[in-house]
Amino acid sequence: MNAALFIIIATIAGALVLGLLARRGIRMDIEQWSVGGRSFGPVFMFVLMAGEVFTTFTFLGGGGYAYAHGVAALYMVAYTALGFMLSYWLLPPIWRIGRAHGLLTQADFFRVRYDSTPLALLVAAVGLVSMVPYLVLQFKGLGIIVQATSYGLLSPALSVWIGAGVMCVYVVVSGMHGSAWTATVKDVMVLAVVAFLGLYMPWHYYGGIGPMFARLARERPEMLVLSPTGYSPAWFCSTILVSGLGLYMWPHTFGSALSAHAARSFRVNAALMPLYTLVMILAMMVGFAAIDQVPGLTGGQIDMALLRLSIQTFPSWFVGLIGAAGLLAAIVPGSMMLIATATLVANNIFGVLCARNDPARVGWIARAMVPVITLVAVWFTLDGSISIVNLLIMGYSFVTQLFPALLASLSPRRIATTAGAAGGICAGVGVVMATVITHSSMATLFPALPAWARDINTGCLALGLNVLIMLAVSQVSLLRRPALRSSGQ
Repeated sequence: MNAALFIIIATIAGALVLGLLARRGIRMDIEQWSVGGRSFGPVFMFVLMAGEVFTTFTFLGGGGYAYAHGVAALYMVAYTALGFMLSYWLLPPIWRIGRAHGLLTQADFFRVRYDSTPLALLVAAVGLVSMVPYLVLQFKGLGIIVQATSYGLLSPALSVWIGAGVMCVYVVVSGMHGSAWTATVKDVMVLAVVAFLGLYMPWHYYGGIGPMFARLARERPEMLVLSPTGYSPAWFCSTILVSGLGLYMWPHTFGSALSAHAARSFRVNAALMPLYTLVMILAMMVGFAAIDQVPGLTGGQIDMALLRLSIQTFPSWFVGLIGAAGLLAAIVPGSMMLIATATLVANNIFGVLCARNDPARVGWIARAMVPVITLVAVWFTLDGSISIVNLLIMGYSFVTQLFPALLASLSPRRIATTAGAAGGICAGVGVVMATVITHSSMATLFPALPAWARDINTGCLALGLNVLIMLAVSQVSLLRRPALRSSGQ
């Protein structure tokens, strides 16, 4: 056993022990299990929300995207900062409503605000379809990281099974409390490792960040500007908008907002968390450094830029630390996704059918669903014939379609009716599905548009139609009600 493998195995064992210890002294009912008993203060809320946003996609994708597309990768920094800023106003009222009504899930919130169980089922369905590919991505990233940093001693399949098993056990036992404890360790490790790599790699290979970019400006100037077409300013801005609005629409990020002890936690975090996006920039520095040092990576290999450069630079023990940080970057958000998905299934599907007034039964079903969902995600992960790229893109665009109806529900006056909210969500989701399945873009749908407009993210088209349908149907519904009352119906 080399040093890297020993460190990775020790980290897996430590994560399991820490996750199990988190439930000590807590009566683990469904509220404690799914939203931590609404008891987390600013520190735990910070690490939970950071743990959800900074996943294996960030750990691998930040450097890989910079390696392949240059400064276009900065959209990740911009959209997360936008999402954090919006959370200052968005999350406190959500928390107050959730606490007042004892809500557990995103679908519960829509049920209460629109007084509609069918709408809650629609929201739950959108969340479930979106969450599965996101969870699969965590497992795939885990397999890639552990195989590379263990120098091939652990296969991707074995790594996925071990990581999934650890995650499943402590989620069933400790729920959100286990995720919060392991998120604390994960954030410290990821911050330390990525900060070191982002500063050391440019210095080691180029003499500093400035000389690295000076060399890129001479040899690869196209990496330092947005393209006139494709990854253009229009693509950049529209993708930031769609992704930023959807940041807290994922069921697991929305659910974490229900875990806080006080609304003030969100405002403190909204001020601090944009600084945390510097971690992404440092990961991108490694990608820029790898352009000349690890040339020739294409396709899915670009996500290996950070790992390949690290393996050729450091001794095995330090590579093991990188692998441990990447492992936790998969396990922590993955555990939160498991909790949110299992609670959605138990509370908003089974609960509607047979256990609405029985929290104990909902809690039992939620725990029972965790291994089922884990096995489904592992199956998709290990089935190499199934591509999740389109599903992941569709998943992010799916959850963003919930934003207009959510925002309308927070207005002091009635903006959207139940029919309008449902119609808007269905219209937006339908556009997303159609464009993903047919591989359409603004350029193929509207070839007569100006060149800059053809690069706009199609998610903006779906959102625009969503808002129009929501407002139009709501207006018709509101006009129809007085007519029905006046006719005696």
